[in-house]
Amino acid sequence: MIRGTPAPGIRRDFMSRLTEARVRSDALFERIRPEGIGERPIAERHRFIFYLGHLEAFDWNLLGRFGLERGPVHREFDRLFERGIDPVDGDLPDDRPSDWPGRDEVLRYGHAARDRVDAALRETAGRGHPLLEDGTLLHAAIEHRLMHIETLSYMLTWLPHPLKTGGAAPEPPGDAPATPRMVEIPEGYATLGLPRGLAGRFGWDNEFVEQRVRVPAFAIDADDVTNGRFLEFVRAGGYDDRSSWSDADWEWKERAGVRHPMFWIRRGDAWFQRATFGDLPLPLSWPVYVSHAEASAYARWTGKALPSEAQWQRAACGARDGRESKYPWGDDPPDATRGNFDFRRFDPLPVGARPAGTSTFGVRDLAGNGWEWTRTPFEPFAGFERSPYYPGYSADFFDGRHFVLKGGSAVTAACLLRRSFRNWFQPHYPHIYAAFRCVRE
Repeated sequence: MIRGTPAPGIRRDFMSRLTEARVRSDALFERIRPEGIGERPIAERHRFIFYLGHLEAFDWNLLGRFGLERGPVHREFDRLFERGIDPVDGDLPDDRPSDWPGRDEVLRYGHAARDRVDAALRETAGRGHPLLEDGTLLHAAIEHRLMHIETLSYMLTWLPHPLKTGGAAPEPPGDAPATPRMVEIPEGYATLGLPRGLAGRFGWDNEFVEQRVRVPAFAIDADDVTNGRFLEFVRAGGYDDRSSWSDADWEWKERAGVRHPMFWIRRGDAWFQRATFGDLPLPLSWPVYVSHAEASAYARWTGKALPSEAQWQRAACGARDGRESKYPWGDDPPDATRGNFDFRRFDPLPVGARPAGTSTFGVRDLAGNGWEWTRTPFEPFAGFERSPYYPGYSADFFDGRHFVLKGGSAVTAACLLRRSFRNWFQPHYPHIYAAFRCVRE
């Protein structure tokens, strides 16, 4: 949708990745019919029209203005499309579609911003700012766009189907849910985060500084909790069992009228799943997507708990001999045999469908197929420093109202599967591709 010519003076690997990310984001916007671009399918997010301008505004503000100290592309739009939202306490946006520029006007701005980015990078060939020379700002621009492709993907799920194009509901899987089992994880250590100063190693500010955490022995579910297992909780009256819910989660559930996972649809006595491009009979072998509140209630109902970030990391990348791998399956780069990730599909696969991604301890699907909730609040590691180029990226969310997620979903880019990456969301946010598994301590 938005043209752009790579800058040949910049390292080819960066420009190739930036171009690929742009192609992905352009293709996703093309899934939205023109009459849907002003829609806001999730009340807590901006309208699609904002993101159409935001990706290009972010790149220019980061690379052109911060990195190379250039002037604005469009003073008003550079600010209008600068930053997204994450409202709390029900403080939802109340803008109307008419409050935003038209689609064609935003596209013209995007063309201009993308052209200015490429021209500026071509002129400087990466020189003029230390964070451009070492690739930090280009890493940030690329990963920011890839993260927003995921945001746009789950927003697309909630857009009315007639406003979407180019897709169809997946075929129901031959449902044979895996037999629930737990894996014993011996006492050991988990390394969280990244050390500072490693050349060529990019991380967001909340990934620093590396922490080595002792983890007592525990048991963890070999698989994510499936729709089939969660259906047992629903049928047993789990949403009415006060003892399974914290006070805050119960109040939210009652106020919002939540009686089943957001991705489920009940029609008479039958259950269906909301998929990106249609609805299908509830696939019992798919991981259930729920809020942190619902995952916590299920865990209590079973007499278990959600894992801590360190427990999850130990189960994913640890080994009995004390070594730690880059990924659950080892140190080889991610590929399609290891899990359901990197935009190969929009929807989940049955749990355990990619056995080559199994961890050393025998835990499956720890990368892709659904982010995984932990019970760890999103907080800084010791030694945290705000990013100079994006100071509010993490620090604005160290408020006790967000929880860490690990792993990744079907629409998580492969570069974000690194061991140190941390995602986070509010506990009552049900719209994302978030799964979970339980631990027993």
